[in-house]
Amino acid sequence: MYVPTDQPGHLAPGQFERIAKALSDPRRFAVLEKIAAAECECPYQSLCAHFPVSKATISHHLKELVQAGLVDSERDGQFVNARVRPGVVEAYAAELIRRATGGE
Repeated sequence: MYVPTDQPGHLAPGQFERIAKALSDPRRFAVLEKIAAAECECPYQSLCAHFPVSKATISHHLKELVQAGLVDSERDGQFVNARVRPGVVEAYAAELIRRATGGE
């Protein structure tokens, strides 16, 4: 589960691996892209309408993205809104580049 760090731009221990696993599913990555395209908040209902899968499947993908720390979700009555956490995405991308290029 995602544990925030005190340092902006840094990932919590184990978070890099959790994000990599979350993004390894093509449908989950597409859900993340759809949330990001909404620019501020993406209602859960629009995700259900966009993908030809059950609501339970969308809930599972959203839960995995939240647990990886990539997305914040907030309940608003019977609705759930989701938004991408750009700082976490940027920290993940920087760490991926560092690891993939052998950087320090």
